[in-house]
Amino acid sequence: MEDVRIVDTTLRDGDISLWAYGMTTGMMLPALRHMDEAGFDSMEFFLSLRFKKFVREHKEDPWDWLRLGTKEIKKTRLRYHGGLHSGFEFIPECIRRLVITTVAKYGIDLTRTSNAWNNFELLGHEAIELKKLGMETVMNLIYAISPRHTDEYYAQKARDAAAFKPYRLCFKDVGGMLTPERTRSLVRLIKQNIGDTPLEFHAHCNNGLAPFNLLEAVKEGVRIVHTAIPPLANGSSQPSIFNVVSNLRALGFNPLVNTAVLPPVRDHFARIAAEENLPTGAPREYDQAWYGHQVPGGMISNLRHQLKLMGKEEKLDAVLDEITQVRAELGYPIMVTPFAQFVGSQAAINVIVGERYKEATDPVIQYALGQWGKEGADYMDPAVKAKILDRPRAREIEKIEHPEPSLAEVRKQYGGAHLSDEDLLLRYYAGPEFVDALKNAPARKDYVNPRQPLVRLIEELGKKKLAHVHIRKGDLSLTIQR
Repeated sequence: MEDVRIVDTTLRDGDISLWAYGMTTGMMLPALRHMDEAGFDSMEFFLSLRFKKFVREHKEDPWDWLRLGTKEIKKTRLRYHGGLHSGFEFIPECIRRLVITTVAKYGIDLTRTSNAWNNFELLGHEAIELKKLGMETVMNLIYAISPRHTDEYYAQKARDAAAFKPYRLCFKDVGGMLTPERTRSLVRLIKQNIGDTPLEFHAHCNNGLAPFNLLEAVKEGVRIVHTAIPPLANGSSQPSIFNVVSNLRALGFNPLVNTAVLPPVRDHFARIAAEENLPTGAPREYDQAWYGHQVPGGMISNLRHQLKLMGKEEKLDAVLDEITQVRAELGYPIMVTPFAQFVGSQAAINVIVGERYKEATDPVIQYALGQWGKEGADYMDPAVKAKILDRPRAREIEKIEHPEPSLAEVRKQYGGAHLSDEDLLLRYYAGPEFVDALKNAPARKDYVNPRQPLVRLIEELGKKKLAHVHIRKGDLSLTIQR
């Protein structure tokens, strides 16, 4: 029986894919001790996109997630998600580096990150810099479907990645587009081209096939796979750990995880989902249309919501058809952040305005100018590129310079030398006025698990600073007072 290691994605990708960053620190904390006993290879735990969401919407300090969470985890290696790239917007390099060094102070020394073009020349040098800042890197090799994404493409990209000797490589199916047959052929091809670099497998369940594809990847030699704990599994998240472990054992493999300790986690998050009206992941039916637009699952729900706000919800199918065309004209970017959002927004504008590219978003103009990678400018349809750039706004954007201030300059801008690194980052990402408003925010809501042992209950009651507590059940009587 060959061993298979499990990376848990519940608190990061599960939360993003199904709850749209809806999980608060109070929701997360009661699950950690159980999760720490499961024997995961590692747990994905934090990313910088939490900063704005937590401060502005949850009215919480996101650093509490790290401060309190890392105290609960004693046995499991935790992962940050992301690297030194800037995501949707141009962010000074000093800020991006400060995020990494600050997260590393909490004992997190492993990250998984991507380049949206699978450009391993850039990603490899980024991994070298991350190592200097205290992080080892798992590099994503992202799956996509287009005339450019051939077997030869993936063989070369695998060699490019392995040449930098990363901690690991991860074959990532962000759109849930793989089929079992394609999984078998590409995993075999990638393994032939990466030498002894360990390979992980990460897939979303958008099209119902990820649980099957994961098993095919293991059959082809992958020994590290990503799963999530229900109700934050399935749907647009990763496969359920309970289903995966059961199937691996049936195939004769030995998954190195103890699922017996995880039902309390499942029950805890199920109670929260019911109490807070949050979605629960369920297996998806196969949808052939997905292979046209290739839109990530969470993005479709957001498109529907935005169209509904404008009274245009009936145009969703037309927008999805337009996404297929816009992606082709932009040179088949991989439908991953930020390109999926660029393509989706432009397609929606084309449909709503009624004339293609009459209006263009700033990110699409930047894309055509090569500011999101020279591949964008090089691979585009020349006529579409010309139409996008033939407008005054394009000439304005082309002249914009993005300064690289020093950390001291940014710190001065946001309050001065007295600011801690944590406070500076919150003020940069969320806005000073929102950070200041946290002083008057209500206390964090805790979610005590009624099935936890009595000792845990006493710990939680102790946090409430009550003067007197009396507990009686049957013949047991317990009185606690300060």
